Amino acid sequence: MSLKKTTRRGHGTLNELNITPLLDLVFVLLVIFIITTPQLVNNLEMFLPSAQPPPANPDVPKPKVTRITVDDQGRTFLNEELVTIAALRESLTKLKATDPELGVVVKGADDVDYQHMVNVLDVLQQLDMTKVGLATEVQ
Repeated sequence: MSLKKTTRRGHGTLNELNITPLLDLVFVLLVIFIITTPQLVNNLEMFLPSAQPPPANPDVPKPKVTRITVDDQGRTFLNEELVTIAALRESLTKLKATDPELGVVVKGADDVDYQHMVNVLDVLQQLDMTKVGLATEVQ
């Protein structure tokens, strides 16, 4: 019987796996990856913008911007001329016929009734105007 006990002990130690060398290998590989990864990332080429503005070309005309203003009394102005909503629609239709990429800036007074602004924006939407800006005033 004593032989069986010693053989069981001998086989019992062979069944246990010593993972210390495996952990050493994993940590060495981890250190290698940590060291080599930043060198791979630094190969990125970047073109940063310069601080100098591009040279102005005097031959290129500035884009024409149509200004629509709604004052605090609800009156609508197209390029400083008083117009009604119907006249605004007709004028913008003519302007868009000459320039399909017409830009429009809409500015409303602080105390204007919101419905007047909605009427102007509705006309722009009906005419399929896509270049529309809303002007704000910072005090």
